[in-house]
Amino acid sequence: MTAQVKLETGMRFDAASGSGHHVTLDASEQDGGQDTGFRPMELLLVGLGGCTGMDVISILRKKRQQVTGYEVHVTGIRAEVHPMVFVEITVEYVITGHHVQPEAVERAIQLSEQRYCGAGAMLGKVAHLTHTFRIVEAAETQTVVTTTPS
Repeated sequence: MTAQVKLETGMRFDAASGSGHHVTLDASEQDGGQDTGFRPMELLLVGLGGCTGMDVISILRKKRQQVTGYEVHVTGIRAEVHPMVFVEITVEYVITGHHVQPEAVERAIQLSEQRYCGAGAMLGKVAHLTHTFRIVEAAETQTVVTTTPS
């Protein structure tokens, strides 16, 4: 796995992955940037959310859970002194679906945390990771048939 980060101007960088995808990094105006991209530490949280998010949805699909919507919210608290690493990270999973079983969600999260998510395993060595989840029952869709007299 590779990445390349190239200065564009000021504090703005173009970051390219070995798979050919790009993202913009920048600092805030207060820190000499133009606020046109992600901060590097934000991308760590995004990476964690994507890593565990992909694990959990894959497991829920294998368990035949009827998921119709899914979000992962990640919040990090950083140390106040440099290098200002994350000291606490909370991951909230919001699963919308029909009759989604809480036990299936808890097990999927557990498997992600303990076995599959490399980002979580690394960040968990420096930060206290916790998780919560919510299940939102999806509204039943109704089919409306309109007929016109002939």
